Amino acid sequence: MSTLEKIDLKNTPNHIAIIMDGNGRWAEKQGESRLFGHGIGVESVREVLKGAQETNVKYLTLYAFSTENWNRPKAEVEGLMNLLVTTISNEVDELNKNNVKISTIGDLDRLPGDCKAEMISAFECTKTNTGVNLILALNYSAKLELVNAVKSIANDVVNGEYDIDAIDEQTIVQQLYTSEIPDPELLIRTSGEHRVSNFLLWQIAYTEFYFTNVLWPDFRKENLYDAIFDYQSRERRFGLVSEQIEKKA
Repeated sequence: MSTLEKIDLKNTPNHIAIIMDGNGRWAEKQGESRLFGHGIGVESVREVLKGAQETNVKYLTLYAFSTENWNRPKAEVEGLMNLLVTTISNEVDELNKNNVKISTIGDLDRLPGDCKAEMISAFECTKTNTGVNLILALNYSAKLELVNAVKSIANDVVNGEYDIDAIDEQTIVQQLYTSEIPDPELLIRTSGEHRVSNFLLWQIAYTEFYFTNVLWPDFRKENLYDAIFDYQSRERRFGLVSEQIEKKA
């Protein structure tokens, strides 16, 4: 029996987030440039998207480019931006065909003009699609997201729009990039690293983590099935004890 056949399709995560790590190391093992690894990693994105469709996952968030990534060598950054533009341009028709809606979280204003324009065009082309929501984290920083949320709320308090004692979790959620997106139930990180790297720090408070040694260019939908199957074996208690979970069920 395949892993897909073992998965309870009525109980798959609504939202999966993935830190796509290991492109550079994969390329070095092949004697190629780091950028070559990023290019090969595009096929992994296609595979994971197919896997999400087959397992009824509604939201798929991919950590594509962090604010810290600007510190990489200039040639690699420029290559990544060009790859992003080319990939979105080449894939948008297929995304539409498969009813995929694409969006982003992060600050797009720092992206090169052609890259930003291509993303906005993809938003418009796919905005009415009702299948998987593919969310790319671009120029994203969870710490910066929280700083901006605090600034916005503080400004509203100063302007009398909020009573400071009325501020609660939902007040903060409404100021996040993900205000209209449910928190991920499952976070996957490839390449054997065990950290979250400034990714969705607020949103992953009760997320299940799955770490794999597979480098991102080698990651296929079967690897996604393994992560989902592992997720389904866990008891998610949200601060309760097992007996309380059983009573609620």
